[in-house]
Amino acid sequence: MSVIHVPTSRDTVIEEAFGAPVGRLYEMACGPTASAALTRALELRSFLAVAEEQVARVRNRVHDATSTDLDFDDLSANDLRWDAEWLEAALTARTGYTTALSELLRTMPPTAQKPGLPVRFAQPKITTTLTPAAPAPAGAVAVRERQP
Repeated sequence: MSVIHVPTSRDTVIEEAFGAPVGRLYEMACGPTASAALTRALELRSFLAVAEEQVARVRNRVHDATSTDLDFDDLSANDLRWDAEWLEAALTARTGYTTALSELLRTMPPTAQKPGLPVRFAQPKITTTLTPAAPAPAGAVAVRERQP
């Protein structure tokens, strides 16, 4: 199944930040006007979907292995140790993706601002008129400074 259709714990935050449902955001990301922030957010969302799926799989496997319907002879401490390591790795990945996604959404420019356009400031123009220069006195000569 495509990660586009897999819900994640951060979909609502992403939808609020970009103002569209996740499915529509993936369509927008394929277009020529997609922002870098949108592209990166959806990449992180895709990684997050995989990590959360792994967390759910390991959690379910541990629940099944420790079900009250099973015989104690079927329990394996070694299998549970492996599952604990897998769960730790998946949770660490999930935490990393959610942190990166939160940081990206926090620092991205507002969606209304178009990147690459220079900011223009309205600056008043000051105009003055110079008074005419007084004529040089008769016999005045330009002198050059000596260079050391």
